[in-house]
Amino acid sequence: MNISLTGRQLELTDAIKVHMNASIETLNKFNMDIISVNVVASAQTKKGKNHSVVEFVINLAHKNSIVIKQNDDDLYAAIDLATARAQKAMRRMHHKETDYNKVGINGTKNEAVDVKEAVEALEDEIIPVELALYKPREVEDVLQDIKESGKLFEIFIDHEDKTRVLYKRNDGKFGLY
Repeated sequence: MNISLTGRQLELTDAIKVHMNASIETLNKFNMDIISVNVVASAQTKKGKNHSVVEFVINLAHKNSIVIKQNDDDLYAAIDLATARAQKAMRRMHHKETDYNKVGINGTKNEAVDVKEAVEALEDEIIPVELALYKPREVEDVLQDIKESGKLFEIFIDHEDKTRVLYKRNDGKFGLY
């Protein structure tokens, strides 16, 4: 971003330049491609009174330029008012570009499909297995099967016709439910 500070019938002190640069830097928050900013500060006398006039010309990439002219008795106040008006204009342009509220029905459908696909990708895959009728088994036999096969758990029916689960715990021991 090119910044040009000019004083007409007015000397730009270092303090005024710092204030102008700080004001211009606040315009970066809108993430618009600012090519250049020209600031012209001038002093005018009308009807016996001195006025400070600040003119901002903000050139944006692929958009119209923003021109703001502000009068005030105090130069710093004129700079602040012009900066506020420039921020308001850039905020309006930014909101026109992003357009948060207007989403067409096709865009909504596409977003819904994307969300469904993302949810399906995150879900764990569950494969249903039909359990055949088992003969009652001893816990020791099931424990031996788990150790040999490397399975994490085994569901079986014990001699009291209860469905039981023998599982391997995180600590390496086995639990029975």
